Amino acid sequence: MKKVTFLMSMVLLAAFASAQVSLPTGTALKMKLETTLATFSNKAGDPFSARITEPVVVDGKTVVPIGTTVQGRVTKTSEPRRVSGKPTIALFPESLVLPNGERFMLNAALVDTNARHGTDVNTEGQFKGAGHDGKDATEVGMGTGGGMLIGGLAGGGQGMLIGGAIGAGVTVTHWLAKHRSATLPAGTELVMELSRPMVMNQVAGQ
Repeated sequence: MKKVTFLMSMVLLAAFASAQVSLPTGTALKMKLETTLATFSNKAGDPFSARITEPVVVDGKTVVPIGTTVQGRVTKTSEPRRVSGKPTIALFPESLVLPNGERFMLNAALVDTNARHGTDVNTEGQFKGAGHDGKDATEVGMGTGGGMLIGGLAGGGQGMLIGGAIGAGVTVTHWLAKHRSATLPAGTELVMELSRPMVMNQVAGQ
């Protein structure tokens, strides 16, 4: 009797193992953001969610179906206060929730978005906003030059230096007030890649 029970247990274990699939590191998960995220309104710890838009299929079997939810949290938002910086949003995906309610721990990093206009994703998986462009640099230059011209007319060489400093200060203050924030609106397409292998179950009927 014990031998039969043992054999049945082994058969069940083998069947369970065969129904599992290991997704390798680097597997891409394509999704749409369901939560609007912005550097001016979000902070570290805020939750976010997204929906899988393309199924992950292994050997003809669906492992991650469309509609699966990705849940996580924001780990960093920043809006730089200097000319060279870029606003940043860092995301930390925590779990994958299948339509049937099964939940799996998720280790993945953001690698791409469909947001453009100077935005990018760095090697740490952080979304970088457009920051300040050449037009802003031109504004600073024009402000400095205009200030130097006025200062020069008023007080010679020393006036040029003082006028330049004042002109630059006014222009940079105006530039900082423009708040080039980073924003990921709901509906933004995200691509995340697994940072380590992930064991999943094949979806029944697929």
